Amino acid sequence: MRKLSILFLLLSTALFAQPHNKKAQKVWVDSVYNAMTFEQRVGQLFMVAAYSNKDNAHLKSLEKLVVEQQVGGLIFFQGGPVRQAKMTNSLQKLAKTPLLIGIDGEWGLSMRLDSTPRMPWNMTLGAVQDMALIKKVGISLAEQSNRMGLHFNFGPVVDINTNPKNPIIGVRSYGETRDVVTDRAVAFMEGYQSKNVFATAKHFPGHGDTSTDSHYALPLMDLGKDRLNKVELYPYKKLIDHGLASVMVAHLSLPVIEPDPKLPTSLSYNVVTKLLKEDLGFEGLIFTDALNMKAASNYLKPGEIDLAAFLAGNDVLLFAENVPTALIKFKEAFDANIVTEERLAHSVKKILSFKYKAGLTDYKPVQIGNLILDLNSYQFDDLNAQLYEEAMTLVKNDKHALPIAHLEKEKIAYFKLGDDNGDDFLKQLNQFAEVTAIDTTAENFSLQNLKLYTRVIIGYHKADNPWRKHDFSFDELNWINKIAAQNKTILVSFAKPYALSAVTNFEPIEAVVQAYQNNKFAQEAAAQLIFGTIAAKGKLPVSINSNFTEGTGHKTKVLSRLGFSTPTKEGMDPVRLQKIDQIAQKAIDDRLTPGIQIVVARHGKVVYQKSFGYHTFDKQQAVLNTDVYDLASLTKILGTLPLLMKDYDAGKITMKSKLGTLIPEFDRSDKEDITLQEVLTHQARLQAWVPFYKSTLDEQNKPSKLFYSNHYSEEFPDQVSENLFIKKGYNKLILKAIAESKLLPKKQYKYSDLGFIALKEYLERSSKLSLDQLAESTLYSKLGATTMTYNPLRKRDMSTIPPTEIDNYFRYTTVQGYVHDMTAAMEGGVAGHAGLFANALDVAKMMQMYLQKGSYGEDVFFSERTFNDFNNCWFCKDGNRRGVGFDKPQKAGTAGPTCGCASMTSFGHTGFTGTMTWADPESDLIYVFLSNRTYPDSNDNKLSKANVREDIQEAIYKSIID
Repeated sequence: MRKLSILFLLLSTALFAQPHNKKAQKVWVDSVYNAMTFEQRVGQLFMVAAYSNKDNAHLKSLEKLVVEQQVGGLIFFQGGPVRQAKMTNSLQKLAKTPLLIGIDGEWGLSMRLDSTPRMPWNMTLGAVQDMALIKKVGISLAEQSNRMGLHFNFGPVVDINTNPKNPIIGVRSYGETRDVVTDRAVAFMEGYQSKNVFATAKHFPGHGDTSTDSHYALPLMDLGKDRLNKVELYPYKKLIDHGLASVMVAHLSLPVIEPDPKLPTSLSYNVVTKLLKEDLGFEGLIFTDALNMKAASNYLKPGEIDLAAFLAGNDVLLFAENVPTALIKFKEAFDANIVTEERLAHSVKKILSFKYKAGLTDYKPVQIGNLILDLNSYQFDDLNAQLYEEAMTLVKNDKHALPIAHLEKEKIAYFKLGDDNGDDFLKQLNQFAEVTAIDTTAENFSLQNLKLYTRVIIGYHKADNPWRKHDFSFDELNWINKIAAQNKTILVSFAKPYALSAVTNFEPIEAVVQAYQNNKFAQEAAAQLIFGTIAAKGKLPVSINSNFTEGTGHKTKVLSRLGFSTPTKEGMDPVRLQKIDQIAQKAIDDRLTPGIQIVVARHGKVVYQKSFGYHTFDKQQAVLNTDVYDLASLTKILGTLPLLMKDYDAGKITMKSKLGTLIPEFDRSDKEDITLQEVLTHQARLQAWVPFYKSTLDEQNKPSKLFYSNHYSEEFPDQVSENLFIKKGYNKLILKAIAESKLLPKKQYKYSDLGFIALKEYLERSSKLSLDQLAESTLYSKLGATTMTYNPLRKRDMSTIPPTEIDNYFRYTTVQGYVHDMTAAMEGGVAGHAGLFANALDVAKMMQMYLQKGSYGEDVFFSERTFNDFNNCWFCKDGNRRGVGFDKPQKAGTAGPTCGCASMTSFGHTGFTGTMTWADPESDLIYVFLSNRTYPDSNDNKLSKANVREDIQEAIYKSIID
C-alpha cells in the first residue's frame, strides 16, 4: 500500500502539467492499475452514497469503505455545501487513489444541497429557444460543481417525455419530441464539459414513455425497434457524436432488446454491451442507475446485483448497498473465470482515465472560505432571470390581448388560485399598474364584484416541486369558467404545463400564459410579459391535450415601458453598484435623513430598487419601496413642465409666449413681456421665493382666523394640513402678489418658484381642468404611475407617507400626507412648483418617458423636437446652466446638482425635502433619490452638506462597465 501511495504521488507531480496528454495518461493509469491488488481494482467500480446531513456513524461507515474497500467514488445526496465540502476533503485525504465525486443535481446543487441556487427544471428550459442560454446553464452548473470538488453532476436527462402521466420523469425532461430534447441536451453538455466536468446522459435507453416509477417497480417500455431507434435513442446518438463523457443506464423492462421481461436494462448484456457499446459505439464511462432502486433490487440481492450489472457491461456501480458482500461475489466470479482480468482492466482503467482527466493527479481540497458566497454569486440570479423571461410561453392571445397597452382604460383584478404563494407576481404586477387582489374569503365577496374590473388576471400557483401534483381542483376549474364567462380573463399557470390539460374550454379565456414554475423569477417574468416590458418568446415543449400542440407559442412586441432587469445584463457591475448601500446606510446612521428610497434604471430597465431607514428617527416603521415621498421641486419637471411641453408641441405656446398673454393677471404689469423661456430657464428677474404664509399669520404667528378655519366649508374649501383649511380664492391673492412683486435689477440666472406657481393658472384655464386632474388624465394614468399624485391622502393611507417636518412656525403640526411647501399648501396642495408625491419607481417612469423623448408605452406625449428644445441649454454662454424647466449639470469647477460625472446632455432636478432625479441620454441612465431629510426640522440641510445624493450618483456611474 505504501509503495502504491509513493508511486501515485510521484506520477501526479510529473504528469499534471499535461492532464490531457494521452500518452502521459496511459502511463499514469497503467502504473496505478498495476500497483493495485484485485480487491483494490474491484473497489474502484463502486460509487457509494454519501449524505452530509447524517450523523457521525454515517461518516465512519464511509471512512471504512474508503480505507478498507477503497471504493472509487462518492455520490452525494442531501446536505449542505460546507458540510459536504468538509466531508469531501476528509474522505479524499483518506483515499489511496483519489475519489470521483458526483451528485444528482439536475436543476443545480439545490436539488440536493441547501443554501444553493436553483436553476429551472428541464421542461422549463424546453420552452427556451436560445440554445446559447442552455449552454450557459451547463457552464454555470459546471462552475458550481468545480467549486464543490465535483466531477460528475448526473445530467442531462435525455428522456423524451411522450407519456404526460409519467410519474417519475415529467418536468425532468426537456419535452416530448426528440429534437427539443436533443438540441438542449447537446447545448447543456457542451457547456458542462467545457469546464472539465463530465456530462452524463440518462436514463438509457429512455425513461420517457413509462407509467411506473423505477424507484418502486420495474417500468415496461413496450416499444418496437423502429420507434426505439428513431425516438428514444436519437439523443444518445447525437450526444455521442458530440463527445459525451458518460451514460447512466436505467432499470427498465425492454422486451424488444432484452427477451427476459423481468431483467432490468441495467443488468442486461443485450442493452448495455450490445446496444450501447456495440451498436451505438459508445466508449465513455457507463454508470448504473442507483442499485438500491426497487426496479433493480427486487431482481437480485446486494452483491449479486452489483456483479450482474458489471457483467452486463457497466463500469461504475452506483449506490451499492453492500460493498463488502459485492467484493466477495466478484472474487468468486473471478476465481471461476466469470469475471476476467481483461474485463476488469477495461472498466477500472477507464475509471482511472477519468480521474486523470478530472485533474485528480494534482488533487486540491475544496476551499471552505467564501463557499456559500461563491455558490450564490449574482451571475446565477442573472441567468435565472434571463431563462425564465425566455421561457414564458403565450399559449393563447385572442385579439392581441397581451401586452396590456392602454393603462388609463384598465381596472385590473388579480384572482389567486392554487395552494402556493403568489406575492411576487402581485407585487410585480403593481409595479406597472394598480392591480387589486381579490379576497375570496371576505364576507362581502361575490363574483358580481369582478364586473367592476375591465380584466381579471388569474394566477394559478402550485408548489415549485417536480414531485408534487399540480392538478386543478374541481372548484378551481369552476372559478375559471365562471370568471371567464363574465370578464376579460388572463390565465397564468405557474405549474407544470400538463396541469392546463384539465381546462376543458379555453374559448372564453382571452389569454393564457404558461409560466412553468412558481418562484420569484417566473412570477416577475410573467408580470413583465403581461405589461409588455419583455416579449413572449417561449414555445410549449409538450402538448396540452388537443388544445395546444408542442411548439405553440405566440410572440409579442415589447412596449417602451420601464421594465426590470439585472445590472450585469444592462452593462453595470453589481458589486460596484452595492456601494450605494454603504453610502445610503451611512446617511441613515449619521441621521442625515430618517429614510431613503432609490431607483436606478438603465436601457429602460430598473436594475436597482431599494429603500433604507425608517419614516422617522424613532425607527418604528421601515421604509418600503411602495411608500410615497413629498417630491418638492421635482414637481416642476414631473407635473407642470410636461404639460407645458404638450402645449408647446401642439403649437399652443412658444418659447417667446409672454406672461401677459398666458396669464391675464400679468397683463399691464412689469412682467407682461417676460417670455415663457425666460421663466423656465430661471432668468426672468423673478424673486427666488416669497413667504406668502407669513402674511396670513396673526400676532402670535399662528394661522389667522381671517384666512383659516379648522374645518371644511364652502368659504374655506382648500385643505392646508390636518384640521386647517384656507379661505376660498386665496390663490388669486398669491397670483396678484407675484404680479406685483419687485423684479430683480439684472437679467441673469436666479432660481425661482414664482414663475411655476403662476404657470399653474395658465394650464388650468387653458384646459378647464385643475392641475391635478390634468396631470392625472394626460400623464400619470397612461404611464401607470399609480403613486404619483397631489394630495395623496385622497388615495392612500397616511402610514405609507413619511412625514416631512414637525412644523412649529405655520401649521403647528407634523406635516404628513400634506405638501411640505408652504405656498403649495396654501394652494390646496396643488401647485405648479410643488405638491406632487410618488415613490421612486414612478418618478423613474416619468424620467424614462423623457429619455424616450416624449413616448412611453404606446403613447406619444410630445415630439422628439419638443424634448430637444426643452433640454437645450440656451443660455450656457451667459453662465446659466439651465435647460427649459430642467436643471442641467454644472460646468467643471463650479458647484451644482450632480456628481460632475453626468454628461452635458443629462437633465433632472432636485427638491427641498431631499429629493433628486437625473437622467442621462448618453449613458441611457436614470437615477432617483427620495428622502425626508426635512424631518423633524428642515433648517439644517445635512444631507446636502454631506453630498449624499451626488456620491450615490458617482457610484452609479462608476458601476457602468460597457
